[in-house]
Amino acid sequence: MKIGVLGATGPAGSGLAARLSSVGYEVWIGSRSKYRAMEVVDGIKDRWPDKVLNLHAGDNEDAARADVVVVATPWDAAAATVMPLADLLAGKVVISMANALAKVAHEFQPLVPPRGSVAASIQAAIPKSLVSAAMHHVPAKELGDLANPVESDVLVCSDHDGATNTTLDIVNAIPDLRGLDAGELSNAAPIEAFAAVLLQLNVKYRTRAAVRFTGINPEDRRTKASPGAKAKAPAKTAAKTAKG
Repeated sequence: MKIGVLGATGPAGSGLAARLSSVGYEVWIGSRSKYRAMEVVDGIKDRWPDKVLNLHAGDNEDAARADVVVVATPWDAAAATVMPLADLLAGKVVISMANALAKVAHEFQPLVPPRGSVAASIQAAIPKSLVSAAMHHVPAKELGDLANPVESDVLVCSDHDGATNTTLDIVNAIPDLRGLDAGELSNAAPIEAFAAVLLQLNVKYRTRAAVRFTGINPEDRRTKASPGAKAKAPAKTAAKTAKG
C-alpha cells in the first residue's frame, strides 16, 4: 500500500512518514515545495542509515496520488490544502491527524474550528473522500525516533466503516500502537481537544505523555454493539509516559 502524507515536513508528519516506512509501507512525503520534501526525505535517511526506508519526495499533488492519504498540515491549513486535491482524493481514505490548539500565556487551549473539528472540516472540504481522524495523541518526537518503540492507544473515528478499518489496520501495523474504534466523526472534536491536556501534562511534568485505555479487549476493538445490546462499563483512561 502507498501512503501519502500531505504537509509532511513538520515534526508530526515527518515522524509518521518515517515510522510507517519503517514497518514496510511505501510512503510519499508531500509538501507545497517538492524540494523541501526532498530535504526531509534525505534527512530521515541520513538519520537512520541502517533502516530500509521506502520514502519518496514530491509535492502535495504527488502525495495525494497514493492509496491512502494523511493530512499532517497545521490545523488551519488542512481544509485549504485538500480542497484543490479533491478529485485526486475522491473515494480514498483520508486520515486527519491535526489538533486545533493555541498557547495562551502558559497554557495550551483547544480551539473550535469550523464544523467543530479539523477532521469534520476536511470531510466537508472533500465530501467524496472517506475521512477518518487518528494519531492525535501520539508524541511527534517519539513517532520519529525509530530506535525506540512508540507506545500509545490511538483513537480512530469516522462516518465510514471502511475508513475506520483501513486506519485501524495502518495503526496496528506499528508495534506498540493499538488502534481503537471511537465511533463516528462527531467524536473527533473531544479527541482533538484532549491533546491540549496532554501538552499541559508534558509541560508540567517535563515528559511526553501518551494515552492507554484499560478495560478494553483488543480482540473486540471493531465490534459494534447492536441497538439493543447491553452497555458495557465505561473504560478507564490512564495517561502513560512515552518511552524515548
